[in-house]
Amino acid sequence: MVAFPPDPPPLTERFLAAVALANELHGRDRRSGTQVPYMAHLLTVTGLVIEDGGDENQAIAALLHDAVEDGGGRPLLERIHRSFGARVAEIVESLSDTLEPGSGEPWIDRKVQYLARLEQCTDDEILRVGLADKVHNARSIVRECRDQGPALWERSPEKTAAQQLWYYSRLADLFTRKRPGPLTEDLGVAVRELTALIGD
Repeated sequence: MVAFPPDPPPLTERFLAAVALANELHGRDRRSGTQVPYMAHLLTVTGLVIEDGGDENQAIAALLHDAVEDGGGRPLLERIHRSFGARVAEIVESLSDTLEPGSGEPWIDRKVQYLARLEQCTDDEILRVGLADKVHNARSIVRECRDQGPALWERSPEKTAAQQLWYYSRLADLFTRKRPGPLTEDLGVAVRELTALIGD
């Protein structure tokens, strides 16, 4: 069970500034293959982090966790460091697939490297934010798979159904070992449903 402090940590002007930056960076974006605003993902992940006991630094990192790998690269990481501090930048960097967007590295290679980094990670705050991200991603994939069936996998040839299932199964196993709890159980539920849907 998550142990919460007696008084929830406040979300200050720093958090509101992070919301503004996230909207600046992602406000026009949509989730891949959908009309869902990308901000919905960032806000949902942030909510999961806060519900799990995360503090303001972790909430800000959740808002900005995709910004560096999605195009901002090292210059944006430096901006995050200046604006929100070393801890937020450390979490964002640790959860970024790459600091060199546009390098052309295959999706599966980036995920193998990401899993290896998580395997070595002992920082619970980094694991919390990463887990919240994967829970929402997995839930979203399950929802789209229910709706679209096999057509879902045709829109992104570099990420096959088998690769996605392998990746999220590995994540579920990893978090079960390293960070058991309700959020990890949620990931397991989503992965089991995804397994059944792909099997069907």
